Amino acid sequence: MLKIAQLLKLDVPLILASKSPRRKKLLEQLGLSFQVIPSDFAEENHSINYLPEDYVQKLSLEKALDVARKIKNSSIVIGADTIVLLNGKIINKPLDDKDAKKILKKLSNKTHTVLTGLSFVKVPEQKFITTYQKTLVSFRKLDEDEIDAYIKSGSPLDKAGAYGIQDDFGALFVSHIQGCYYNIVGLPLELFYQTLKEFIKSNYGNRKHL
Repeated sequence: MLKIAQLLKLDVPLILASKSPRRKKLLEQLGLSFQVIPSDFAEENHSINYLPEDYVQKLSLEKALDVARKIKNSSIVIGADTIVLLNGKIINKPLDDKDAKKILKKLSNKTHTVLTGLSFVKVPEQKFITTYQKTLVSFRKLDEDEIDAYIKSGSPLDKAGAYGIQDDFGALFVSHIQGCYYNIVGLPLELFYQTLKEFIKSNYGNRKHL
């Protein structure tokens, strides 16, 4: 079996700073060994001060740094954050069922953007690298009974944009995508691999804070 860790020349443990079951599953798909330590970083909406691409990278980096400060042993912490944009405005996770319905109606028959920020922090040096991935997602026109049924499933409440493309039902809303599918799920795997490879090869070169 192909060992991704060997290709990467990975010689320190990986820590995922996220409780997302979807990101955990995607990393497992790569056959990587890692520990999950969710970040306690409190997201405050300061997006107005940043371009969306910078904002999502900042969130992913802050999550990774929050966990990195608690770790003493040599390791690499992975931070990620996904946001949905419609007409340039960020659509967060729905507050409740009513909000989820409002969001899905907005996305119906339109194309929106999914941005995922990705950060790696090397412990104990606190050196890091950040990047992001963008995917365009087009929804077909949604019927109200379909939206109501999806909301009753409970699936929309923990997801940016109130849907998950990996869900049996949520996938039926998407007519087509332009870009990385895994980015919509929450962790762009090709970008993950290439960025981590670059980070290790550069001997954990540092980047400036966003």
